[in-house]
Amino acid sequence: MNTNLYPLKFKPILKDKIWGGTKLAEQFNKPSNSNQLGESWEISTVPGDVSEVVNGKLKSQNLQDLLELYKGYLIGDKNYKRFGNNFPLLIKFIDAKQDLSIQLHPDDDLAKERHNSFGKTEMWYVMQADKDANLIVGFNQKMDDKTYLKHLEEKTLTKILNFDNVKAGDTYFIEAGRVHAIGAGVLLAEIQQTSDITYRVYDWDRVDDEGNERELHNDIAIDAFKFDLKDDFRVDYKKEKNLSNSMVSCPFFTTNYIELDSNLEKENLHDSFLIYMCVDGEVEVVTEDTKEVISKGETILLPAAVKDFKLNSKNAKLLEVYV
Repeated sequence: MNTNLYPLKFKPILKDKIWGGTKLAEQFNKPSNSNQLGESWEISTVPGDVSEVVNGKLKSQNLQDLLELYKGYLIGDKNYKRFGNNFPLLIKFIDAKQDLSIQLHPDDDLAKERHNSFGKTEMWYVMQADKDANLIVGFNQKMDDKTYLKHLEEKTLTKILNFDNVKAGDTYFIEAGRVHAIGAGVLLAEIQQTSDITYRVYDWDRVDDEGNERELHNDIAIDAFKFDLKDDFRVDYKKEKNLSNSMVSCPFFTTNYIELDSNLEKENLHDSFLIYMCVDGEVEVVTEDTKEVISKGETILLPAAVKDFKLNSKNAKLLEVYV
């Protein structure tokens, strides 16, 4: 097959949320006038929310159709053997004007059994945080199901949760089964398995415009908890310029940090697609036949068939993602 594949940009899929705000439009120029814009899905094949190409000869085609057509040329042969026509990642930017619900996600086994879906392991890279903004990740003490359920019943859950004040650049790895929540005032990039399954365990007793509380999932969430996870969710990483600095490497994705102050020649040595999320500045992605620019808050996907390219910038920060 003569693929002629090239770096793909997609139309953002915008999601209003009860906790959303205006930063995605104001800081990233996402096309929305909503004051409750919570998420911009950058790359997605979640049914009903499939990303559409906005550049080049494949413009207007969707990612699911392209995967079924190009297979390993798009995502890599080993990935196609592993995932078939299921794109493995969901890429987002998230703006929390208010606290998100306290929640967790099932792992692959439980998600397949209950929902015929991937599980949801994810990571966060904080792009901006208001003064005193925080994230909830894990517990502040050793935990078991009996103690957890006691606090849940007595509405003292926040007493046992771990709150971290955060700033731009802070990074967290959220394994399936770990309790977590994004706090008010945090703007972040999220990389996750392709899954839209969330078990909400507490929602701050808030109600919508009609006075209704959002559904909680405590009856099924308890089976998804992994109370024995280590407190290793904070990600330390190097920031050497013009190199791919390792951040997270897990069975579901690898993410590196790249800070550019000069042009960088790259070769895709992985049997995988590459995703670049621009988290600051602007970068030109150049192949033999194409040039595409992404700015802060934009994302691009390089098919596995694209092996040699350049990242041209004097001032950019990128997240590099592959499987």
